[in-house]
Amino acid sequence: MPDKKVFSRLAKRLNSFRDEMIELQTRLCAIPAIAPSSGGEGEVKKAEFLESYLKKSGIKDIRIIKAPDQDAPVGYRPNILAFYPGERSDKTIWIMTHMDVVPPGELALWRGDPFRAWVEQGKIYGRGVEDNQQDLVASIFAVKALLAENIKPTYDVGLALVADEETGSQKGIEYVLNQTEVFRKKDLIIVPDAGNEKGTMIEVAEKSILWLKIKTIGKQTHGSTPQKGINSFKAASFLIAELQKLYRFYDLKDRLFSPPISTFEPTKKEPNVPNVNTIPGEDIFYMDCRILPGYPVEKIEKTIRKLADSTEKKFKVKMEISLVQKAPAAPPTSTRSAVVQALKKAVREVYQQEARPMGIGGGTVAAIFRRAGFEAACWSKLDETAHMPNEYCLIDNMIGDAKVFSHVFMQE
Repeated sequence: MPDKKVFSRLAKRLNSFRDEMIELQTRLCAIPAIAPSSGGEGEVKKAEFLESYLKKSGIKDIRIIKAPDQDAPVGYRPNILAFYPGERSDKTIWIMTHMDVVPPGELALWRGDPFRAWVEQGKIYGRGVEDNQQDLVASIFAVKALLAENIKPTYDVGLALVADEETGSQKGIEYVLNQTEVFRKKDLIIVPDAGNEKGTMIEVAEKSILWLKIKTIGKQTHGSTPQKGINSFKAASFLIAELQKLYRFYDLKDRLFSPPISTFEPTKKEPNVPNVNTIPGEDIFYMDCRILPGYPVEKIEKTIRKLADSTEKKFKVKMEISLVQKAPAAPPTSTRSAVVQALKKAVREVYQQEARPMGIGGGTVAAIFRRAGFEAACWSKLDETAHMPNEYCLIDNMIGDAKVFSHVFMQE
């Protein structure tokens, strides 16, 4: 455990940084870092600003890893690795956050300009302020507190500020892992990109993800003569009902996860015909499946295909199933790992809460680390407003998370 007097100094320093942290949030929010595939320019301007900010803050060891991207105006997506030396260098404590944000969506739903952050009742509002700038800022100021108090952490500290998290991470942490050897198996890797309102969830495992596009092809005809056509919408609707059988076929429970079951849900529905009196000859819907690690994804795919084959025969349609996303569950991080234990101690000290390891249905970049053989844990204290209109960050969460990181930095 850290020396209480030393940690108290760091905590007080972080409290004094409140206005500076709000200012950094505001400046970062004003630099939209939206992926080219989502209509933006990428993270270059934000990365240039952050590199300069880190240097002015006293963090000198900074490396820029450029992932080629022909769709970006400058031809690459930047990833920042910043290092602060500790008493020992046999391992590094990493905080990995991402610079990119999603588009603001429907502007009419915002109470202000999503890229001009505003403060209201202890909250900062703006696109990206919680996802992921809350902890990007917290991680930087956790190091700034060390610098201000002239304190060395127990081990080296690494800040990874990466690109492309919102659209797959191929130009982000995945590229960094493939092109560098900065991460080591003994390192503590914290990814503050998942959490809950109390800060009690340490995410150590994820479900497999299977997204499918299902296209039903029938025969279009006039609504008054259905016998002359084949109603693709009706057949697709039947299949949607049949797919609910997956809940019975694959009914294992794992209390590590919430919900503790595999889920199989129809989601997006594409338009078919524009008018009421036409029977559609083509219909498209999508499935979002979140599968417990105990089930092979391929087994689920075969069952879905079998149900589709049966529906084809019943309605005399053709059903094409194509893959949108397939991400088999990564090996979980051990609940007894050093990173989990360090976070539990820090959360107890800062928030007076008992955090516990959990699994989630969503995908995080921690899975990329786990597939590469690293033990990584996701943790943050969040109000979970990511991707919403009027996204906000609780200022107290931002400061508290910085204290948690500081506590981890000082643990033996």
